[in-house]
Amino acid sequence: MADLYSKLGVKKGAEEAEIKKAYRKLAKELHPDRNKDNPKATERFADVTAAYDLLSDRDKRAQYDRGEIDEQGNPRGPFGFGGRGGGGFHPGAAPGGASYEFGGDGADFGDIFEGIFGRSRGGGGGRRPGGFGGFGTQGGGRAPKGADISYRLAVPFEDAATLKPQRITLANGKTIDVKLPNGVESGTQMRLGGQGEAGPGGNGDAIITVDVRPHRFFKRDEDDVRLDLPVSIDEAVIGAKVKVPTVDGAVMLGIPKGSSSGKTLRLRGKGFHRKDGSRGDQLVTVMVDIPADDPGLEAFVETWDGKGKRNPRANLGV
Repeated sequence: MADLYSKLGVKKGAEEAEIKKAYRKLAKELHPDRNKDNPKATERFADVTAAYDLLSDRDKRAQYDRGEIDEQGNPRGPFGFGGRGGGGFHPGAAPGGASYEFGGDGADFGDIFEGIFGRSRGGGGGRRPGGFGGFGTQGGGRAPKGADISYRLAVPFEDAATLKPQRITLANGKTIDVKLPNGVESGTQMRLGGQGEAGPGGNGDAIITVDVRPHRFFKRDEDDVRLDLPVSIDEAVIGAKVKVPTVDGAVMLGIPKGSSSGKTLRLRGKGFHRKDGSRGDQLVTVMVDIPADDPGLEAFVETWDGKGKRNPRANLGV
């Protein structure tokens, strides 16, 4: 079995920033949305997510480097036996734990939930003690916590952009509203301490992996939202005020007189929330919609004084 560092393509002594960068790159390449017909990519996505989850926790990483816990975060027994039953990590599963999926659409746990790329290290739940000392305790210290439980949460595009809380039901039957973190994107993980499986040293954690669903006409461009907006020929020629959809609801937008297809207009603050709390913009690209069969329009163009007097391809050298 490849070690966790090899799964992320980094060396054992890699800095936290290097590990984070490697994970982000792999997560984007292997995300299920981009590999719908490639189950192996989905399995590897789960593997690298599990590897990052352990290595991004300073205490767990130190225990792993000392050989006190295995790749699933389970304590290694005194004679080389693992702490839990066999079986590899499968898509959506927490190391050694169960897996649940939710389809989108609340107790608010506020800042308990933090994105995996921005959470602080060294504190909080989710730690598993190291190797066993005497009778099932760690060198006379704490007993191991229970396994983490993994959840996959499908979040509608608009909800992710506006950070709308998402309702889920945990394995213990508790229903909560998950507060999405600033900078949320597909692959972002949130941890809820003490909501995993029970163990001698306390409960494990609930680990929620976000999957932002694609939209039928909005597209994400880093922190901005892009939209191709059809406009009629009269709206483009003489200008108009038109209603435009945004992730926050419809707004009025002025189409400047003489707008051509490809002209991009900006609606500030209508994009995704950045990690610092500010928001990206919505970029609206005008697409002039010309009717295919309009005798009146055809007759006008035939008699138009400007016909043939301007070459819109001049900049292309033709």
